[in-house]
Amino acid sequence: MVSELIDKYLWLIQTLVDAGERGLSLEEIATRWGSRFGTPYPRRTFNNHRSAISDLFGIEVVCDRSTNRYHMDEFAIDTRQSIGWLVNTFTVNSLLTTGKERLSGRVSVEDIPSGHRFLTGIMEAMMENRVITIQYRKYSSPHPDFLHIHPYAVKEFAKRWYLEGYCRERGEGRVYGLDRIEQMQVTEETFRMPRNFDVKDEFKFSFGPYLPEGRKPQIIRLKAYGTEAAYLQDLPLHPSQTLIESGDGYAVFRLYLIPTDSLTMELCKYGPRIEILEPQTLRNAVTLQLQQTLDLYNKH
Repeated sequence: MVSELIDKYLWLIQTLVDAGERGLSLEEIATRWGSRFGTPYPRRTFNNHRSAISDLFGIEVVCDRSTNRYHMDEFAIDTRQSIGWLVNTFTVNSLLTTGKERLSGRVSVEDIPSGHRFLTGIMEAMMENRVITIQYRKYSSPHPDFLHIHPYAVKEFAKRWYLEGYCRERGEGRVYGLDRIEQMQVTEETFRMPRNFDVKDEFKFSFGPYLPEGRKPQIIRLKAYGTEAAYLQDLPLHPSQTLIESGDGYAVFRLYLIPTDSLTMELCKYGPRIEILEPQTLRNAVTLQLQQTLDLYNKH
């Protein structure tokens, strides 16, 4: 099963991350492998796993030729936060599965319903570049559509998993929420990935799981007050966020992305703790949403 291979890839990643800069020799890795899985770990299998980790996660198992010791490219893990999150998520899930009795009542993780049914199958199809068929029902439609999808990437946002891929019926790239997929089938048909595809580049100027669709990014400046200023420094709204000014009890941040309804709703949740300085169109959109909310509550 491909899902079993993913578990082994993650074991190798975590083992080498834990080993730090000094790394491990192949003999040390094979010994730990034997303790974990109860089988030998030939060099050929190890190299196959190194290649798969590079293809699937975009991070490298590096060999120091002067010592013949292997270590993870930790710079790649640290800078590619989404990959690090994915590795950590799968690793935690594996630990909870294998050690659930000893860890019972001691670990709490958020439930993501859309990840339960189809995520593993989609990732298996991605690894083999296989076309999938889905029955997909939009919230606005009572009936599902039957679609052929080339699964390019998966993306998690706000407790939901999303699939990005080429839709044969629509003739273009689309994004689909996994929680709206009613049925899925991995076919025997294969597809060719677009050259130099990178999901991070696809969503570089987007907030959330929405493709740009020809819209242009804009400079956004916002002012955060009190503890929110420190919070946004630790957990930026978007990778483009930079601190451009700070003072007693406030901080001003600059972002470069496409203003969308999703971004407007995100900014509204901060209430009086942030203020949109520019662009005026986004400031107006946030003001309108907050005013409509106030009007709703004033009715009662």
